[in-house]
Amino acid sequence: MTTSQKSHDSSTSAASTLRLYDTASHKVGPFAPIRDGEVSIYVCGATVQSSPHVGHIRAAVAFDVVRRWLTRLGYKVTFVRNVTDIDDKIIAKAAAAGQQWWERAYKYEREFTRAYDALGVLPPTYEPRATGHILDMIDLIQRIIDNGHAYVLPDKEGNPSGNVYFDVASWPEYGALTHQESGTIAADDSAAVADRMGPSIDEAGDDKYNPTDAADRSDQKHDPRDFALWKAPKNNDPETARWQTPFGVGRPGWHIECSAMSHRYLGDSFDIHGGGLDLRFPHHENEMAQSHAAGWGFAKHWMHSAWVTQKGEKMSKSLGNGLAVTTVLSEQPAWVVRYALASVQYRSMLEWGDQTLQEASSAYERIGNFVERAGAALGSQPERAEVEAMSAEALPEDFVSAMNEDINVAGALATIFASIRSGNTLLSQLDDKLDDESQLETLRRSLLQIRAMLDVFGLDPLSEQWANGSSTGQNDSQQNVLDALIREQLDARAKARADHDFAKADAIRDALSSAGVLIEDTPKGSSWSLKQ
Repeated sequence: MTTSQKSHDSSTSAASTLRLYDTASHKVGPFAPIRDGEVSIYVCGATVQSSPHVGHIRAAVAFDVVRRWLTRLGYKVTFVRNVTDIDDKIIAKAAAAGQQWWERAYKYEREFTRAYDALGVLPPTYEPRATGHILDMIDLIQRIIDNGHAYVLPDKEGNPSGNVYFDVASWPEYGALTHQESGTIAADDSAAVADRMGPSIDEAGDDKYNPTDAADRSDQKHDPRDFALWKAPKNNDPETARWQTPFGVGRPGWHIECSAMSHRYLGDSFDIHGGGLDLRFPHHENEMAQSHAAGWGFAKHWMHSAWVTQKGEKMSKSLGNGLAVTTVLSEQPAWVVRYALASVQYRSMLEWGDQTLQEASSAYERIGNFVERAGAALGSQPERAEVEAMSAEALPEDFVSAMNEDINVAGALATIFASIRSGNTLLSQLDDKLDDESQLETLRRSLLQIRAMLDVFGLDPLSEQWANGSSTGQNDSQQNVLDALIREQLDARAKARADHDFAKADAIRDALSSAGVLIEDTPKGSSWSLKQ
């Protein structure tokens, strides 16, 4: 057996050697949870204003792998991922579409859930909505005010206006996460990378931090850096998007939501706060400041996943290069898409294109071929329960070492494929002596380890997620036929619009809409999804 196939001695705890990169310190260091045997994680989830694209799901898959590895190390993991179901763009887009804002939010929340499910992302322990925690936010804001770190702006009559700001100058530690000079200028290379890529873009893919928003550009602020904890309603805000508070009628600022929800479910302090790299500033910086100003320990460790790029450009709806999950899954098996998203270390940019998917498809063939041949030689496959029960200590040492060094995906996958090569060699040796019990036991052990390692990535091909075919709930061939038919109509509509035959274009759109097909137009073309 090669060095990479040796397992850790059972007396050595794999968990004790885990090292993770911390965004605040810019260092990879030992990870030790607050409570022995338990890890608490809060990850910023989607702002549910429109359909998910693969850029959103990359972050979900990245932290799903982290979660699965922590579980394999023996930790009990509490995983909270929120839903931002109210913000300016949800309200504006709902009004433009003739929807209630909460109707639109719930519609796209379900789309995100289906996308997570289709790609094998484990459901969170809790998935709170922002609008379900308004009272928590009000209490938190009042606590920050009482501590002297926030202020309420008065209206013209001297009454509370509904606008509440965090007083950045009152908090000398502001900038501790991103190390920004005066909270505005990047002071280190890693911060500069994200800042050069443009304005903050949240998990829903559109520009989320908007400095031109009325609440953020107010000339009544004490300091230009001050940010809104609570916002007075705009004139066109519906009555259902307004809440009465001691500091006036309004709705929550973006940053306060996650501080309130993480505290509700994880307490004053928790182990890991995660999210996309582009959430570092201002969102996570502001979260850290307001939570500490409230007197909480908040997150002990910060992890950020990099984004998906196409031809070097960040994938987002604002750039017009988003790929809808439904479209991608109509063209590729979900396992292949999951592999493409999971096969790059979480802190590395993932270039999305034909080559990425071709490599993922080749990996599927190599893995599937070995698993099938090994099972046939053994006469049966190890049960899923046995795969799930295999601890990190029982996995190849090189795999554990790679995963424990800041989730080194490349090294871990290299171990998997080295094990598959060894397994294929063993299968060749067994061709003429299928009764060799020792060799068969070695093969079984190798197969079990390979499937368990794949399961860390959510990619065991015989898991319930993948064994029953398409995880989208539809047969792949049926989905391909449906996509081809709708694409034909979208092409005809595009031609009609190019010919200025808008009556025909509208007729095609209306016919598709009547059939339950929702069309979304972008600068790069039109995508479709089924209405719910």
